[in-house]
Amino acid sequence: MNRKKIKWDEEKNQLLKLQRGVNFDEVLEQIEAGKILGRKAHPNSDKYSNQEIFIIELKSYIYYVPFIENDSEVFLKTIIPSRKLNKIYGDNK
Repeated sequence: MNRKKIKWDEEKNQLLKLQRGVNFDEVLEQIEAGKILGRKAHPNSDKYSNQEIFIIELKSYIYYVPFIENDSEVFLKTIIPSRKLNKIYGDNK
């Protein structure tokens, strides 16, 4: 995956900055630094069978980042804070 281009919707990125205080640029920094805490199938695989999630820490909280991957790129869909994952990954420091 290191050589694949990572893309996202810029309008969604701006919305995430406003609504959640995080953005895809921060996710990209974590991915490039090798700081992905986990990679799993999407928790709602019935509805999103083509998606996986990255588990990433941003600003001392754990988020999951759904994405679609093909042969040439990874497309990030959104950034979702997760209390459940924060308990699992955040408290183990």
